[in-house]
Amino acid sequence: MKLSLNPQAINDVLDGRWAEGRRRGRELALDPRSHEDPADDLETTRAKTLVGVGLMADSGLPLVSLPPELGGKNQHATNVAGFEETVTAAPSLQIKAGVQFGLFGGAILHLGDAEQHKKWLIDVQTGKLLGSFAMTEIGHGSDVASVATTATYDVDAEEFVVTTPFRAATKEYIGNAARDARAAVVFAQLVTAGVNHGVHAFFVPVRDESGDPMPGISIEDDGYKGGLKGVDNGRIAFTEVRIPRTNLLNRYGDVSADGTYSSPIDSPGRRFFTMLGTLVQGRVSLDGAAIVASKIALDIAVRYGLERKQFNSVDEIEETTLLSYQQHQRRLMPALAAVYASNFAHDKLLASFEEVFSGADDSEENRAVLETRAAAFKADTTWMALDVIQECREACGGAGFMAENRLVGLRADMDVYATFEGDNTVLLQLAAKRLLGDYAKEFSNLDIGGVARFIGTRAAEHSLYRTGLANAGTAISDVFSGNLSEKRIRSGRLQRTLLENRVESMVASVAQNLRPAMKMSQAAAGELFNSTQHELIEMARAYVELEKWKALDEKMKEQTDADQAKVFRRLRDTYGLTLIERHLGWHLMYGRLPMFRARQINDTLNRLCAKLAANALDLVESFGYGDEHRRATIATGVEAQRQAEAADYFRRARAQEDFPVDEKHLRKAEKAAAKAAAKAAAKSGNRSGSKAGVK
Repeated sequence: MKLSLNPQAINDVLDGRWAEGRRRGRELALDPRSHEDPADDLETTRAKTLVGVGLMADSGLPLVSLPPELGGKNQHATNVAGFEETVTAAPSLQIKAGVQFGLFGGAILHLGDAEQHKKWLIDVQTGKLLGSFAMTEIGHGSDVASVATTATYDVDAEEFVVTTPFRAATKEYIGNAARDARAAVVFAQLVTAGVNHGVHAFFVPVRDESGDPMPGISIEDDGYKGGLKGVDNGRIAFTEVRIPRTNLLNRYGDVSADGTYSSPIDSPGRRFFTMLGTLVQGRVSLDGAAIVASKIALDIAVRYGLERKQFNSVDEIEETTLLSYQQHQRRLMPALAAVYASNFAHDKLLASFEEVFSGADDSEENRAVLETRAAAFKADTTWMALDVIQECREACGGAGFMAENRLVGLRADMDVYATFEGDNTVLLQLAAKRLLGDYAKEFSNLDIGGVARFIGTRAAEHSLYRTGLANAGTAISDVFSGNLSEKRIRSGRLQRTLLENRVESMVASVAQNLRPAMKMSQAAAGELFNSTQHELIEMARAYVELEKWKALDEKMKEQTDADQAKVFRRLRDTYGLTLIERHLGWHLMYGRLPMFRARQINDTLNRLCAKLAANALDLVESFGYGDEHRRATIATGVEAQRQAEAADYFRRARAQEDFPVDEKHLRKAEKAAAKAAAKAAAKSGNRSGSKAGVK
């Protein structure tokens, strides 16, 4: 049952095209100066995290994504892949560095002009100028278009006046704000000559060289949070803060000295979505970071499960390892398969990200595909990470609850990943709208009612072709045969058809439900759209699941080593059948799967999980992490030592003459002796009776 696998060869496949960046990130994470100690107080943890940001800056990794004229290589995916791996040092480092180099620096890179690049960007990417990304407000989280902070142009002074008009407009949850930032990229409504031109980004100094807030800047510390203790989140408010006109990041919108506004994009809606689209890196990196956190958790839990013994299921002396139990396998092996699928899907997302931001394919359609996938993948994967880490924590019992074993800390730090860079529910709705329509350019000027009317008229014609699902309508009967055995239930064709058919049916159903909106008023159309929101979100999740399955299936077909191909097929089948089992009610309700075939899925999954468990150590070793990445006591081999010590103790103790007799054994022996005595007495009585009869 156990295959002969080479973990390094599988690691090469997992790291893929971005191996250089990933391995640089893992090497950086080995430095103990960047590691969190759960016992540290808030200030100590924040200070350590800042040291880690400095180490990252010193490594040169943040410069990789810059254009050659600024000393970079225009390699965006390599940069992101390296950042993702720093989760192994601490999620706080990945987030704080992401704010500094990815969001603050990325906004200047993608929204600024060449002069602004020269002025600020090198200092940002080398860690000399620390900054924040001030987008979110207390009153407007994911609804960026409605932020209330204003930047009003004063033509006489040639300055913008940045103002927080009321408390709910305060910038909130801003990374680096509470302690370290000297400047911020602030998103505000640009007003000039009495016209509001919508949300734009501005470079605003927030602290002087000594670390004190600049005039008109109010900063509050968010203090302790549910996780990410090393990130100094805070609130920023502005009271008539004046900045030069040239501090407007003006790639997509500029204001001349006389107050005239100009933009290369006429449509305000399309301009807004284009600006936000350049900041997709945050969602891409969170998708990858959540996968890294899931890998670390599984690496710890699998190693512990292979060593920890519990209960005498085989005999009264030798206990059974946790991962030998079927339910333990069913807890961890589907999670392992999901992480492999997510890894390969993320690689495809990074490839798309690289195409767009390197300029290899910067078409509007490719950008729309990237934004759709980044939104949907980030949502699905961060939720997956929370589930995987929690399952790993419970699978390690009380040991998993100890801070020294990392799992509770990872779970706490990952919790907010489901909320920032776009709330997951909102992101899935965004992805669903783009799946249904002809992408963002048609939606740019439409309100909710308009979106609903648009979807009703256009979805059926465009959506399936845009999402690659045009051939998803293969009849289910085409993949069934009369002898659908375990082998056939594991058929890749069957799995793909079921997963594709579910997405196609959901797209068609939602489009049909929204069709009446084209004849409705805006209010009525908006109400209809709202009534379909749950179906939209479920549709988007089904789309992500299909994309992840396809990525794992494609990678499986690329393998040339027989055993490696076989384990990849086991992973693919485990992932695919787990998805089908999860939505079994839907497949049965819509007649996609016969009842008696559906009953085969559970037994097939049991067998698959047992086979994967035999190679579980190989599969987690393939992640490429060592003890200094895991930093979990229970994953160091200490449990095996404890078990060996216990076994040795009992082996030697049982050899001693004075070894205590187990009460159960004593009672059993007493009962056996009494039964034997009774039997002997009865036999003796029978002999006496026979002799008396003879006399």
